Amino acid sequence: MIRQACLAAALMLSCAAPAHAYDLWIGVAEPAGGVTPKGVYHATFDKVSGKPTKPRLVGEIAGAGFLATHPTLPVLYSTGGVEGEPSVVAWRIDADGQTGLARLNDQPTGDGGSCHLSVDATGQALMSAHYGGGSVAAFPLGEDGAIGPRASVVEHQGHSGVNAARQEAPHPHWIGPSPDNRFALAPDLGKDRVLIYRLDAASATLTPHGEGVTPPGGGPRHLAWRPDGRFAYVVDELPNRLSAYAWDAEAGRLELIDTQPMMSDAETAAEPPAKSSEVAMHPTGNFVYAAVRGYDRICVFAIDKESGTLTRVEREPVRGAWPRHFGVSPCGGWLVAAGRDSNTLSVFAIDQQTGSLRYTLESVSTPRPICVLIR
Repeated sequence: MIRQACLAAALMLSCAAPAHAYDLWIGVAEPAGGVTPKGVYHATFDKVSGKPTKPRLVGEIAGAGFLATHPTLPVLYSTGGVEGEPSVVAWRIDADGQTGLARLNDQPTGDGGSCHLSVDATGQALMSAHYGGGSVAAFPLGEDGAIGPRASVVEHQGHSGVNAARQEAPHPHWIGPSPDNRFALAPDLGKDRVLIYRLDAASATLTPHGEGVTPPGGGPRHLAWRPDGRFAYVVDELPNRLSAYAWDAEAGRLELIDTQPMMSDAETAAEPPAKSSEVAMHPTGNFVYAAVRGYDRICVFAIDKESGTLTRVEREPVRGAWPRHFGVSPCGGWLVAAGRDSNTLSVFAIDQQTGSLRYTLESVSTPRPICVLIR
């Protein structure tokens, strides 16, 4: 009955789409353990059955770990190494997504490798976070989606130091636009802050505006917005917590309102250590999902509609190892978890009433996946 309900919900939510399948775009980690392919992989994903096709390499490049898509153009962006230099890369997607990717161009990041990319809502600016370099940057995008030379870079200063091994310096781990596209936010694992920038998409510039204070020693990593733009949710990597923030869109200000553990203190302290990774919102805004590597679970939380606070629903095994990333389908019917160390993509049906996950027994092999986009 649960599976039938999930499938029915997926069908209703996806019936407006002209195609029967989503695209899955997959970024992979550098080769290790005898796994040699590297680059961007592609698969399709049936909207009704949840069955994925076997992923295949469509764009070959070193270091294509994180991906982003243009909001209106058939263009994909990836991290990558070009002639040994850390870069951001633009790829044109062919009409049916089947014959591969054609590289449009690339630009050097200028400050170490990028760990996260995003595109603003107007498609005019590509933003990049540099964990190792301690900076964030923005690049203008042309009318064809090609990347222009870096227009803005901000070096983060200071650090928390609560965790001496991980917070010895600034480490921005994510950057993305606010729901109204006026600001860009960047959680910094090393500073225990979410840095807030004014975003001028037309000129691809970032201007420091303020910062949101996160729990000490949390190591904020990734952020997800509730669709109504009132609340933001940040996964705290080091203690394995999920924190909720009220967002003042006019003032561009974050206020911490709730923090919930994803694991017990004993589980967090166990060896090998567990590390929180990705966070993603259900399209309804009723549920938020966060992953823990090592413990290899997806934690499901229900969101109070008025207060934005969190209640944990369940912790579901990912049927894989080291889930650095996962994606929720636009229809809200499915979640696909990427197991880096198990070389797998595993599919879960989402219960539309409770937000809980059910493993569908669908899993496909992909070499070291660390980013999966469902589009």
